[in-house]
Amino acid sequence: QVQLVESGGGLVQPGGSLRLICVASGRTFSAYGMGWFRQAPGNEREFVAASSRRGQSTAYAESVKGRFTISRDNAKNTVYLQMNSLKPEDMAVYYCAAAGTGWGTRAVDYDYWGQGTQVTVSS
Repeated sequence: QVQLVESGGGLVQPGGSLRLICVASGRTFSAYGMGWFRQAPGNEREFVAASSRRGQSTAYAESVKGRFTISRDNAKNTVYLQMNSLKPEDMAVYYCAAAGTGWGTRAVDYDYWGQGTQVTVSS
């Protein structure tokens, strides 16, 4: 019902910054809570950040709080993840997700997923 496409990943040194972008299509974007998750090889998918439908409420994993910021522009059907002070442990494939009935920290709460974008943090 909704298609999500992530971009903005790449290679950055520890302490650097990246901005991930997720563009949605196929349904009214403002009807969905949005989240960012990440998964490193051999690890389970973990929550990173989430935003309510209007972007007025947000939530963050403790591991990224104070460093990452989620935001959205419903007029552009776009959600962003600004990542600052990146650490090697942030290296993973990052996924954009949409929740039709709410938003939160659990992957099972989300209905649609993007293809992912690779974030590599290395010196």
